Amino acid sequence: MQTITLKSSDGAAIAARIYEPSGLLEGNVVIGGAMGVRQAYYEPFAKWLATQGWRVTTFDYRGSGDSAPDTLKGFKADLFDWTRDYEAAIDHAYDALPGAPLYLLGHSLGAQLPGMLTNQDKVSGLLSIAAGSGYWRENAPQLRRLILYFWFVLVPIATKLCGYFPGRKLRKVGDLPAGVIMQWRRWCLNPRYSVGAEGEAVRRSFANVRFPVLALSISDDELMTLQGTRSLFALYENAPRQIERIQPAELALRRIGHFGPFRAEQETRLWPRMATWLRGMAAPASAAA
Repeated sequence: MQTITLKSSDGAAIAARIYEPSGLLEGNVVIGGAMGVRQAYYEPFAKWLATQGWRVTTFDYRGSGDSAPDTLKGFKADLFDWTRDYEAAIDHAYDALPGAPLYLLGHSLGAQLPGMLTNQDKVSGLLSIAAGSGYWRENAPQLRRLILYFWFVLVPIATKLCGYFPGRKLRKVGDLPAGVIMQWRRWCLNPRYSVGAEGEAVRRSFANVRFPVLALSISDDELMTLQGTRSLFALYENAPRQIERIQPAELALRRIGHFGPFRAEQETRLWPRMATWLRGMAAPASAAA
């Protein structure tokens, strides 16, 4: 594993890690992380994927993980900035292996932002893990019971008092720049999520996506529902897209959940399927509603 610093298009420094492949080269994978999840969380999976022949890039969005400043109070960043950070990781990976396929493996937020990329032409496909629209009415039932308090009370008050969202102290999501959490709030309160909140330019950006999208929906996901997954990927309206539903019992597991796909116990269970799906994306999936 190699630790590097990337430069986003606006000059922001982005911490990234490169996992070089062993054996026959399959191509590039850029892992886009979930909201509030450090790139270190994906390290076991990234190391394993490299042994399967993939050059893997992980990164921390600005203001988070190894890309965080000494203090988030007053730190300027929003989800458009995080999309630029994603683009920087894609550009670096593409330049390293310009003739190889480059796939995005997006966990939650990491499968929401690709619709806003300006370098979509460098992407060969998106494998989405546990992602969906964050629209609150489509949240999983246990989350939906608490989410309006979160968005209308906890987030605005805590963010105003602290100058950022102190998620670690509150044990909610993680520490986030004020611009990120407040923009995410607008998305999650809109029935059409980012497209509804941001308008026509973002709708067109999603509509421009032509790379295939394969979404993994997990039946016991405590955050995302199947309907939420369908709603998100309907935004990729012109992309070949398909949803695979996974039950823990299929893998002889009691539970997977939102974060479980990247835990080490999946090395002999879910990870081989994920590698197979990546290889299979060379043949575009047929469009699915």
